[in-house]
Amino acid sequence: MFVQEISEHLTKKLIPFWKGMRDEEYGGYYGYMGYDRQVDKEAVKGCILNSRILWFFSNAGLLLQDESVKEEADHAYAFLRDHCVDRENGGVYWSVTYDGKVEEGMKHTYCQAFAIYALSSYYRLTRNEEALQLARQLFEVVEDKCTDPLGYLEAFSQDFRPVDNEKLSENGVMAEKTMNTLLHVFEAYTELYDVSHDEVVGERLRQILRMFADRVYNPSRRRLEVFFDKEWNTLIDLHSFGHDIESAWLIDRGCDVLGDPALSGEMQEITKALTACVYEEAYRNHSLANECENGKVDTTRVWWVQAEAIVGFVNAWQQDPSRNEYRQAAEDIWGFVKEHFVDKREGSEWFRNLKENGDITAEEPIVDPWKCPYHNGRMCMEIVKRLSK
Repeated sequence: MFVQEISEHLTKKLIPFWKGMRDEEYGGYYGYMGYDRQVDKEAVKGCILNSRILWFFSNAGLLLQDESVKEEADHAYAFLRDHCVDRENGGVYWSVTYDGKVEEGMKHTYCQAFAIYALSSYYRLTRNEEALQLARQLFEVVEDKCTDPLGYLEAFSQDFRPVDNEKLSENGVMAEKTMNTLLHVFEAYTELYDVSHDEVVGERLRQILRMFADRVYNPSRRRLEVFFDKEWNTLIDLHSFGHDIESAWLIDRGCDVLGDPALSGEMQEITKALTACVYEEAYRNHSLANECENGKVDTTRVWWVQAEAIVGFVNAWQQDPSRNEYRQAAEDIWGFVKEHFVDKREGSEWFRNLKENGDITAEEPIVDPWKCPYHNGRMCMEIVKRLSK
């Protein structure tokens, strides 16, 4: 029942909704739908949003072998290729206007990562060599422009001069390095390595895993630190429950793709600890709390956190089937999601943030530059792939 419900949610709710956001006139997908389900056809189109839509339709096309879904991926790819890529300076812009002109030309490592992630998946679906070549070019941009001797820097002007990292800094700090960006570079490189078997990419994956183990993971607190200065000194006492459970399963997957048993064994000790800590500290009332800052838990229920928890707990149960409580937690959280997060109104998708009791916190947008089919769509596809017989 669990898998069947999630499969039907993907095919009958998420895919039709995102097909409906397609912009036939200017390309890509509309960048905004308000809580009232009204689409702003002239809203900014975030390049992260477009990349995530491309990733979603590419992977749904692979899973379902549905030509109409592949056609959506083709549509998303054309917009990314023609409007989101800076052919002069390299890299992907932060956002473009509704008709495909540069709106915010800054470059962010996070944004490059999602384009690599999407292009690699699109190549897996279509074997379009142009897409793979573009993914490789963006990999080279990140490695050439966005690194220092200790890891990945984040925010740059259009011509790659360093700027303040306002886009990925929160909680009152200005971070020069973040766990979040590192995670998504790792995720993107995992996908690129899986389709290309490029050993340069593989070596960077190994180096990023060392960064997680040596710089980001806090063994005494069984968590990943979140915001850092250039030297990886942590800037805040913050436990991001959603990022930790997401990191656990993405690191496990990356290790599987790399195929290095010794490294996998070392990292699995970390991913098991991350999952156990999230289960113990954040899983309450059929869902996951958001984060804990300076010992105070933010009990807001955030849409993407629930999606990642479902995958993360299923992954942990698959790694150790004796931990049946993880499988039960995943199914329990899905029950909360379908009851409270899924918007029952026609022509909508998921709500963004809820209170612990399932009530809506505020009438927030259904679609915006950050609200996309990446987390919930990926959850559906991961569960179907992992648990279908």
